[in-house]
Amino acid sequence: FFLFEFATAVAGWVLGINPFDQPDVQEAKDNTKRVLETSERPGLDEADDSVLSALVSAAAPPHYVAVMGYVGPSEEMDSAALELRAVIRDSTRATTTFGYGPLFLHSTGQFHKGGPPVGIFVQLVSEAEQDVDVPDADFTFGELIEAQAAGDVQTLRDHGLPVERVRLEGSDPAAALRAVTEKVRVMLAD
Repeated sequence: FFLFEFATAVAGWVLGINPFDQPDVQEAKDNTKRVLETSERPGLDEADDSVLSALVSAAAPPHYVAVMGYVGPSEEMDSAALELRAVIRDSTRATTTFGYGPLFLHSTGQFHKGGPPVGIFVQLVSEAEQDVDVPDADFTFGELIEAQAAGDVQTLRDHGLPVERVRLEGSDPAAALRAVTEKVRVMLAD
């Protein structure tokens, strides 16, 4: 156990973060809580083609592009996200990552917000296929995930980091992401 704790501490030191403290993850949680406590859900702007083009075109080493999917996990989505990452990586030479929100908030979320300011963030959102009330709460799981996505965007923006939101329309988010990937391919080819 000690070996892994020590390795974690050394890795955190190399990355310039304290892996045992997650103040920026807590900030995102606090922003989520504020969203849920208001009667109105925040209307976050969604990136149009020109905004998305400017965002991904800015990617180049040492920057990385984090694709954050607040969407239902599936093999199809994994495959579609991998295609988007490959297009961005091959065109910009920037490292890319993909994670499902809110899960990634507990692994790379602190690095995104508290690490070196070299991240470029694309947040993917879609409507929940099925929504269920959270027991003893005034919101649904879909609303909770939407609030977590909004809280994450707010925290990234509060840290001065570039982030844009892309809504995957329709009943097949993976197909919608493939359509976005084709747009990005054209954008980066110009």
